[in-house]
Amino acid sequence: MSRRSSGFGPLPPACTTAGRSAGITLIELLTVLAIAGVLLGVAAPSFHQSLQRMRLQAATNDLQAAIDLTRSQAITRGGQVLMAPLGDEWQSGWAVFLDHNGNRRPDPGEPLLYRHDPLPPDISITSKFTSGNAPAYLAYNAAGRTCSAASSLTARWGTISLTQGNNTRNLKINMLGRVRVCDPATSDDCSGAAD
Repeated sequence: MSRRSSGFGPLPPACTTAGRSAGITLIELLTVLAIAGVLLGVAAPSFHQSLQRMRLQAATNDLQAAIDLTRSQAITRGGQVLMAPLGDEWQSGWAVFLDHNGNRRPDPGEPLLYRHDPLPPDISITSKFTSGNAPAYLAYNAAGRTCSAASSLTARWGTISLTQGNNTRNLKINMLGRVRVCDPATSDDCSGAAD
């Protein structure tokens, strides 16, 4: 087949059989893979830290929601409602319940209002309250105020801290029973047992 002019000038190179085929070379492919590997190596630690912060925030939100539920149930029921760890420590999960036998632990036969599963092992929880820490629990009376499990008239307030790596969130519970979440790394008034 001869190359002839159609009256409009020479044919473009794409129309000729001697044109270069479309595609990528091995060098181009290896360059793209090397750049992707470097970007992935840079982004992986940041992604891991973001994932840790999100898990700590989720655990903090879950704990705050359980505290709010404990308070609202005490007001609604017109009597004391407790929240306590399912085991010896808060990391094993927690329950909101009516403590009929006064042992500050959810027992079979006592009304269980809410139960939270254990936290991941890299999140630790500590608590510090005005009337001692053993055993760990939080009680609200019918007025929606934090109190001692032994007496609804004795105020008990403090801080529950969640820590994961270098990140900490404090749930500060004042004597009126209100909860405030703060980060001690960014807030000057976020340390201590109580507001």
